[in-house]
Amino acid sequence: MRDLNATLRLQFHRDFTLDHATALVDYFAELGISHIYASPLLTARPGSMHGYDVIDPTRINPELGGEPALRRLVDALRAKGMGLILDIVSNHMAVGGSGNAWWLDVLEWGRRSPYAQFFDIQWNSPDPLLEGQLLVPFLGSDYGEALQDGKIPVKLDAETGTLYAEHYEHRFPITPPSYGEILRLTENPELRALAGHFDALKTEPAPYQAARRLRADLAKALESSETRQALEQALTHYDSTTEEGFRRLHGLLERQHYRLASWRTAGDDINWRRFFDINELGGLRVERPVVFEETHEKIFELISEGLVDGLRIDHVDGLANPRGYCRRLRRRVDRLNAARPPEAAQDHVPIYVEKILAEGEHLPDDWGVDGTTGYEFMNQVSLLQHDPAGKATLCALWSETAERPADFMEEVRQARQLVLTGPLAGDFETVAQSLLQVARYDVMTRDITLGAIRRALLELIVHFPVYRTYIGARGRRETDEPFFQRALAGAKTTLGEADWPLLDLLDRWLGGESLRSLPPGPARRIRRYACTRFQQLTSPAAAKAVEDTACYRSGALLSRNDVGFDPQTFSAPVETFHAECMERAEYFPRNLLTTATHDHKRGEDTRARMTVISERAEWFAAKVRHWRQLAYGQRKELADGPAPSAGDEMLLFQILVSCWPLDLAVDDREGMETFCERLIKWQEKAVREAKLRSNWTDPNSEYEGACQDYLRALLLGDESRTLRTDIAEAAATLAPSGALNSLTQTLLRMTTPGVPDLYQGTDYWDFSLVDPDNRRPVDFDARRSSFNLDARPAELLANWKDGRIKQWLIARTLRARRNEPRLFTDGQYLPLKIEGEHADSLIAFARELNGTWLIVIAARLASGLVGDAEIPQIAPERWGNTQVLLPDALSGHALERLFDGMTVTPKQAGLRAAEVLQQLPVALLQVSISSTGESER
Repeated sequence: MRDLNATLRLQFHRDFTLDHATALVDYFAELGISHIYASPLLTARPGSMHGYDVIDPTRINPELGGEPALRRLVDALRAKGMGLILDIVSNHMAVGGSGNAWWLDVLEWGRRSPYAQFFDIQWNSPDPLLEGQLLVPFLGSDYGEALQDGKIPVKLDAETGTLYAEHYEHRFPITPPSYGEILRLTENPELRALAGHFDALKTEPAPYQAARRLRADLAKALESSETRQALEQALTHYDSTTEEGFRRLHGLLERQHYRLASWRTAGDDINWRRFFDINELGGLRVERPVVFEETHEKIFELISEGLVDGLRIDHVDGLANPRGYCRRLRRRVDRLNAARPPEAAQDHVPIYVEKILAEGEHLPDDWGVDGTTGYEFMNQVSLLQHDPAGKATLCALWSETAERPADFMEEVRQARQLVLTGPLAGDFETVAQSLLQVARYDVMTRDITLGAIRRALLELIVHFPVYRTYIGARGRRETDEPFFQRALAGAKTTLGEADWPLLDLLDRWLGGESLRSLPPGPARRIRRYACTRFQQLTSPAAAKAVEDTACYRSGALLSRNDVGFDPQTFSAPVETFHAECMERAEYFPRNLLTTATHDHKRGEDTRARMTVISERAEWFAAKVRHWRQLAYGQRKELADGPAPSAGDEMLLFQILVSCWPLDLAVDDREGMETFCERLIKWQEKAVREAKLRSNWTDPNSEYEGACQDYLRALLLGDESRTLRTDIAEAAATLAPSGALNSLTQTLLRMTTPGVPDLYQGTDYWDFSLVDPDNRRPVDFDARRSSFNLDARPAELLANWKDGRIKQWLIARTLRARRNEPRLFTDGQYLPLKIEGEHADSLIAFARELNGTWLIVIAARLASGLVGDAEIPQIAPERWGNTQVLLPDALSGHALERLFDGMTVTPKQAGLRAAEVLQQLPVALLQVSISSTGESER
């Protein structure tokens, strides 16, 4: 099998199946891809467009073609020497609905279900109404109202002998010991006899197995139409629209192992862990051996048979013990890999974790994984391409216009308070209650109140600078300590001084003190539980506050607001980028490198164009002020303020100039309507995620409608033609420099230490927005038909808007990687010094291994050099005396330009930018030097 050279992420769903991918394998191979990197393939909720809502981890999703289709894809990949990396969801499963048999079993049997231990459920709730019950917040209205309206009918599945309550798509099984009270309402002697047997389940020592037999007996009895009609007639007694039926159905439901409730109760009262605040995704206890084995059984089978060659772990920070999980997984897959069939043999199974790293944070090196999925690289490239000179102007523009804080962290702190007291309030309360129990176990702290704990805990999490810490038996890791101390220091700035001593206790309780310092028993168990739930809270609190709130509230420049980014940092020098590359080469040389994902908020080329604004900040600020004047008549005055708000309007202007399609003319009515509909969907998500004038739980239809009217008027109305023409011209002005940025980030992704990862469709320009826009169908036929590895740079530049130049750059660079794989995996990374009048507009480095050298040179912050050019290229004479200095080992050696086959000879140990970048704004040069010092061709 081919070495891991480059991955291509594909999003599978019913409209893009495994067989669709099989038909594209030849093209992916030609492009230089070594591994398909698949979204989750296990059986998900019907109609799932992403696969993260798994309902059955024991089989391949039939909507994708099932296992036969997977085998066909793998056969096609093997024929090309390619492999398959699979995204797996260890943290959660889809719940609710009627498809997850494990979840339904828990509803039916409560703690007696063998699957009760699979889900992260707090059975011993401090709420007496939930003791031993599971809160099921799936009702569309309050429980009493739904009951009164007859929206929770009791239903019969005669084929299986099953009784259940139903609310739209949700099924709530009736526990078999309750069947008797329903069956006794009939006059049918056979059913009445069965009622007694079902009653006996209440005292049966093994009711779970006995109920199976009784239900089979019931199903057999129901084969008689007369018997079935008798039971269906009995169910009419549970018609809750009548007074008697209301009382009877309520009594039946109260005796179940769950408590039905409105979806709105989940934030406050939930007693099981969700994925973030999504009621339909229930957390798994994968740290338990039985759960680990059963949820991974199919995955292990696929690895052992040689069908899957690597794994990507979704949301690793949601797990109770990420380190323990990853190490256990590594041991297992290594054993399975050693026994794979010869035709699927490989040296190593790569494992990647989806992990967002904060500034100064590093992936632990003892997890046994190969790295992250690459969000931090996306951030590093973004920082490299933002001009620090534009920050002050853009922040001032945002503050004066939007009247929101320019300090991104202030938005984050406000957002954390919002989510911790709103959608995550129940999870927060679980941590607070567990800390109260910790306090009660020590006579010196037993007088601490729950209120005091809540106050201190809230401020601690509000100021938490990372997604989570990793507390083990010996306490917090040494590398986590600075982050925790920063949170404590921040908490003291907003917490009353009287509560400061409690922060010292939280410091000790939440990992500052070794768990082993406590004697085995309840005190140690509750401390461990508090630590675990604390860590599982800080992660979603960060995600919901930063990615899903603050990134839509703060908009100095949206190209710095994306998943895994640190928006408070606007830019970084070349030296920082080099240092991060060298660190990655040392610790995680096979880390994935991505610039686009299924979770990104803006496509990689949307961001690349938007970064140019940082270089033209004064120009853009003047444009925004002018556009706001032109759009004045389109804004509406509502009771709660203008619509759109100034902030939302500014975000829209940034989006418009950054994702305006290259081929869209303002007089193209059909094209403008399509573009408008895409932006309306983005706008709806943006205003709801910001949670300022609207939100997901209580959408402000008046405000959202006014924003849509504004957008339609701007893009489609005759009265706004001057405005949209000016916006289109501004987008066209930014586009060539944006495309140049894209070519640079594309080349850096494929040549710096790590494994390049392409997102589906990004082999052409990608001007997508946040999902679902970034998951639109990809025209692979166009990409296959345009592929030409031997195209000439001049022709590609002349027609750059069609995207072929990006496709060609990817293919040519990946061919270089394929020809010298060890150079990229094991070769050293050497930053190169740049001199001359435009030194700040270049980045250059070398990769070297055993005398083989690759020189990478690319333009950055080059909008001024591009000037008024209509192509993403810099005229050679504009570079002046700028040159890249080479190591002494390359002195006197001619280097081959891999993009056109020409040779370049350094002048006085330097490469003139004007010569090297004569045809393209990026360059790859190679030379191999023998041990005798001679160049090898």
